[in-house]
Amino acid sequence: MSMSNVKICIIGLGYVGLPLAVEFGKTLPTVGFDIDVNRIRELLEGRDRTLEVTSGEMLEAKHLTYTTDLSIIKDANVYIVTVPTPIDDSNSPDFGPLRSASETVARVIKAGDVVIYESTVYPGATEEVCLPIVEKISGLKFNKDFYAGYSPERINPGDKVNTLTKIKKITSGSTPEVAEFVDALYGRIIVAGTHKASSLKVAEAAKVIENTQRDLNIAIINEFAKIFNKLGIDTEEVLKAAGTKWNFLHFKPGLVGGHCISVDPYYLTFKAQEIGYRPEVILAGRRINDGMGEYVGTQLVKKMSSKKIHIDEARVLVLGFTFKGDCPDVRNTKIIDIVNELRDFNMSVDVYDSWADPNEVMHEYGLSLTSIIDPETYDGIVIAVDHTEFKEWGADKIRSFGKKQHVLYDVKHVLSLGDSDIRL
Repeated sequence: MSMSNVKICIIGLGYVGLPLAVEFGKTLPTVGFDIDVNRIRELLEGRDRTLEVTSGEMLEAKHLTYTTDLSIIKDANVYIVTVPTPIDDSNSPDFGPLRSASETVARVIKAGDVVIYESTVYPGATEEVCLPIVEKISGLKFNKDFYAGYSPERINPGDKVNTLTKIKKITSGSTPEVAEFVDALYGRIIVAGTHKASSLKVAEAAKVIENTQRDLNIAIINEFAKIFNKLGIDTEEVLKAAGTKWNFLHFKPGLVGGHCISVDPYYLTFKAQEIGYRPEVILAGRRINDGMGEYVGTQLVKKMSSKKIHIDEARVLVLGFTFKGDCPDVRNTKIIDIVNELRDFNMSVDVYDSWADPNEVMHEYGLSLTSIIDPETYDGIVIAVDHTEFKEWGADKIRSFGKKQHVLYDVKHVLSLGDSDIRL
C-alpha cells in the first residue's frame, strides 16, 4: 500500500484513540469512529471530556472527521483499533470491546486493507481472538486478503509532557512488508521514533510487561510502607535517603488504579496459567496493590480510635476520586475501596473531586460526589489524590473541614512532613 493512498479509521475515541486520530488527521485523511453518539457530538463541537486534546489541537487536524456511521468508514484502508481492554470480576480478560471492534472492522474491511490493534492484550491474543473474528465475518483470509499490525498504546492520561508524539512507539506487522508499512505510518507522527518488533507477539508481550514491571515496583514500596508504619518510620524520609544511591529506583507508595498498571498484569497471568505456568511474583504484587485501599481505610480507623474518636457513625471526607492527580479519569480508581472500607465501619463518607465527572462517578460506582465542603464537620479527612487544588489549599484549609478533634491522613504526601496525623 502506498503511503499517499492511506485513509485511516480510528475505532474507539477515548484516551488513546482521540489523540491518535488528531495527530494522523493533521496530515492524512482520517475518520474517528465511536459507538457513543454523545461522544461524537461533543467532538464535533470541539470538546474532549478526557481533556487529553484541546479544541485548538482538534482544529489543527484539518483532515479529521468523526462518525458513528459504518458507511462512512468503508472508504478507509487502514483501521486502527484503540478500544479499552478491561478485566472482569474474576480478574480475567474481558474481550468484549475488542470482539465488538473486530466485528466492526470485519463489516468494512476490503482486500488489501490493514488492521492495527493498539489495545493491551496477552501475547498471541490479536491472532487468536481478534483476527479470526475479522476473517469469519468478512470472508477474507488473514495474510492473504488483509493484513494486521500491533502497536501498543503508551498514553499516560493527564500527562502534558510525555504526550503521544514524544513517546517512542513499538510497531509490528503480520508480514515483513506490513511491518515496514506500519512502522513508516507511525513514523510520520511519532517524533520520538519507533521500535519495530519482530512479530505481533513480541510487541504484545513488550506492552504487557511494561506495566507489570511498574506494578511490581510500586508493590514493593507499598510493602515497605506497611513495615515502616509499624516501625514508626516515615516512608518518604526512608525513600529520600535510599534514593541518594545512583541506581535506586524512585517509586512512591500509593493506590494503583487506572486502566493500565492495575489491569495489564492480569492479562499476562491469565495467559501464563492457561499454558500451565503459575505466576508467583506478579500475583503477589497484585495482591499487595489491590489491598491498599482497604489498608488505608483500616489505618485511618485505627488512628481515629487511638484519638478516642467514636467510630460508629463518624463522618469522613475523602479528597479526590480519580485514579491519579490532575486527571478526570475515574476508570478502575482504587479510592472506591477506601470509601467501601470506611462504610463497612458504619461511617458516613463524603467524596469531593472537582476533576471527576459526577454523572460518570454515579453511573460507574453509584457514588454521589459532594460539591460543597462544610467546615468543622468531619472526624476524619483523607487526601487520597494529589490534585494541585489540594496542594494549593494547604494543611490549614484542609484541617478547617475537620472537627476540633479529627484525623488527617495524607495518602499521597501532598502536605509537608508533620502537617498530617498519618501518612502512607
